[in-house]
Amino acid sequence: MDFDLQWVLLGLPVAFALGWMASRLDLRQWKREQRESPKAYFKGLNFLLNEQQDKAIDAFIEAVQQDPDTSDLHFALGNLFRRRGEYERAVRVHEHLLNRADLPAAERDRAQHGLAQDYMKAGLFDRAEEAWKALEGTAFDTEARLALLTLHERSRDWRAAVEDAQKLDRTGATGSYASRIAHYWCELATEADGKGQTADGDDALRKAREAAPQAARPLVLAGERARRAGQHVQAVEAWHQLLVTHPDAFALVARDHAASAIEAGVAARALEELQSLYQRVPSLDLLAAIGLLDNAGSSQRFRVAEHLQRHPSLSAARELLKLRAAERGASEDPDVRSIESAIAHAAKPLQRYRCAACGFEAQNYFWQCPGCLSWDSYPTQRLEDL
Repeated sequence: MDFDLQWVLLGLPVAFALGWMASRLDLRQWKREQRESPKAYFKGLNFLLNEQQDKAIDAFIEAVQQDPDTSDLHFALGNLFRRRGEYERAVRVHEHLLNRADLPAAERDRAQHGLAQDYMKAGLFDRAEEAWKALEGTAFDTEARLALLTLHERSRDWRAAVEDAQKLDRTGATGSYASRIAHYWCELATEADGKGQTADGDDALRKAREAAPQAARPLVLAGERARRAGQHVQAVEAWHQLLVTHPDAFALVARDHAASAIEAGVAARALEELQSLYQRVPSLDLLAAIGLLDNAGSSQRFRVAEHLQRHPSLSAARELLKLRAAERGASEDPDVRSIESAIAHAAKPLQRYRCAACGFEAQNYFWQCPGCLSWDSYPTQRLEDL
């Protein structure tokens, strides 16, 4: 026992000394790593601020290798890869984070958010949809729902878009989506009509009007559908509501309204309404509709001439030239036709509608801009009328 105790007494100081030396070595190594890791990190940030993304990526990769457990470095690296268009590498970084069992829930959601953005930018919309759906109920819930809404709009999955918009509408976090929902139902109604599914079209249009009773597009569509079906009285009624609630948009259907009013036997009432509307919202489209309802003598030429004086435009000048040539029997005169053709050519760029959001121009009116996909971004007046 004495022998054993003696060895123990001799071994304790030695063990203590060895432990102390080992701890000092570990501490020095830890301090050295801590110095090197921030150095590489700040080096990467410096490159990033100087718009040297290639060197920044190399610096962050070095920092990640020195400290593989730091998630912030991974996020910085993944975002850089995505900004450079290296989506596959960005996906690998975010998937690596998601595969870590020690990652906190908040960081896991952040990695899932980064992965969804990677797929979105890469155009892998199926995978992006799955990734965004995984974020529902998290801190990124609203952003995920907005992204899903964008995806379903792009794929023209209008029923899924309706569900997305209704969920966003219930939260109230990003404003009202009633008008957008009405557009989706109008798209479904148009699709149903194209397939000859009239009952489905009626149901979709009804839901569109329920979603946004004062919206312009359901009223426009209701009148167009009734006119195509030969129900001119119903068409006039629908467009009369449009005239009252959206006078600026009435020019889109003014000529069809006049033709249906004649068929329905209410031309006199329609003429009075359109003349009153013209005083408030003058346009050549309204004048053309008025001309259909009142084509007696030279009255239309006088109206167009007066319009040209008050609202000078190439289109108005061309219309007046045509009317004067027709009255004088000179419609086939080569000189007149050449002048008319020149005016028409010069006026064509001004007869377009222009998106207020992105500036995309089109000859036809669009409820959703083909360029930026914004809704209701087209003024109902053409460029020369603005």
